[in-house]
Amino acid sequence: MLLSRVELAGAAGRVRMAFTDRNGGYGHGAFGSFNLALHVGDEPALVTANRSLLGQALGIDRISFVEQVHGTAVHDVTSDAAASAGLGGGAASEAVEADAQVSDSADVGLAILVADCTPVLLADPDAGVIGAVHAGRRGMVDGIVAATVDRMRARGAKSIAAAIGPSIGPRRYEVPKAMRDEVSAVEPVTASVTRLGTPALDVAAGVAEQLVREGVSIRYWSPRCTLESQDLFSYRRDGTTGRFAGVVWLSTPEGATRPPA
Repeated sequence: MLLSRVELAGAAGRVRMAFTDRNGGYGHGAFGSFNLALHVGDEPALVTANRSLLGQALGIDRISFVEQVHGTAVHDVTSDAAASAGLGGGAASEAVEADAQVSDSADVGLAILVADCTPVLLADPDAGVIGAVHAGRRGMVDGIVAATVDRMRARGAKSIAAAIGPSIGPRRYEVPKAMRDEVSAVEPVTASVTRLGTPALDVAAGVAEQLVREGVSIRYWSPRCTLESQDLFSYRRDGTTGRFAGVVWLSTPEGATRPPA
């Protein structure tokens, strides 16, 4: 259920980050067993049950989900939005369209769903600002990482740390040569080749390069390839499949105060 966890402590409280896998939940067939996405054709009741299990495993009862569209919109999870967040997430059609979320509210998780794209969790535990990013090929090229960092800094973040979750690896993400040329013209480190010597992309490397360029420290970077790991959902491998999650949240200790922005 929980593949990996990262914790960061700061003046505003403790930030916790987690990436899930596909084990230990409800589901069957292509979506078995811990699919967290409502938009992929799985039974909504099973997805809702899995989201409830996720909240129990993480120890939080509010998680904000967005409808991801491979764009660069960043959703601000305000205190009002955080107060109305639950574990079910509502119907996919009711969700806010965005590929990243930021917040300075405590005890609400920011979730990003993936099945080959790169999930990025961000935090400044001293300022009490967190972020979550769905960085696919298009979003990475169009600047979703920088847009999210900028939005966090507008909320007072100064020293931001990142955890990069599992994504499709550079030896398995085969693409047409023209696509590789187009993407690597923006981020040269993304140019790769498969094990067969055909053109490929390393989207996670491009994401990491952008984070470093933005002054973000990388605290964790998963070595797992979604296509190669049967513990993870992979759209490239399976086509019809579920989604696993990256979730970040801030727990504010009783009596703690945040430094001024």
